[in-house]
Amino acid sequence: MRITHLGHACILVETAGARILLDPGTFSHGFEELQGLDAVVVTHAHPDHLDVERLPVLLEANDGAVLRAEPETAASLLDSGLGVAPLHPGDVLEVAGVRVEAVGGEHAVIHADVPRIGNVGLLVRAEGEPTLFHPGDSYATAPAGVDVLALPLSAPWAASKEMIDFCRAVGAGAGFPIHDALLSPLGRGLYVNQARTLGHLELRDLAGAGPVEF
Repeated sequence: MRITHLGHACILVETAGARILLDPGTFSHGFEELQGLDAVVVTHAHPDHLDVERLPVLLEANDGAVLRAEPETAASLLDSGLGVAPLHPGDVLEVAGVRVEAVGGEHAVIHADVPRIGNVGLLVRAEGEPTLFHPGDSYATAPAGVDVLALPLSAPWAASKEMIDFCRAVGAGAGFPIHDALLSPLGRGLYVNQARTLGHLELRDLAGAGPVEF
């Protein structure tokens, strides 16, 4: 499995048979130039995970790609005229030999005054390749059997103690930072170090590295 971090929460996952893009949002760059995608999957509706202006351009350049999204997000995209199907918790998308399973269901609490929205974590599996977990915006679900964790480092909904406990709960053999656009270089280094030392996660920094094999 090859993974390219395209900034913040957006990653391109390439297996032996498929190219799948997760969470093309407004804080990410370069995904609109991709071609040959088999699927685009969105964890939830927040703009940093879903750029509604660049998404149609991306889909036009990838005519055969299927679009799947968390159910509330899918309903919104349908209203805007895009061909999308909902991905409920427990649903599985099968494309080109890859299984993408939706888990969880709710976005993490930002504040009591902010209504919660839907959020699905994504387990990506392909035979003979590691299992990847992208949790979207939640630390609540820690599925078993994760080999590679896309770790949200920092967010308005997160505290470092929660990030550390999430690393330990998932217990992945390897991981890489995502959801990091709000951090300064100094702060990002601090969170990465916490994940490695306190979270016991073998974290590989993919920022600017291009495709990296796991």
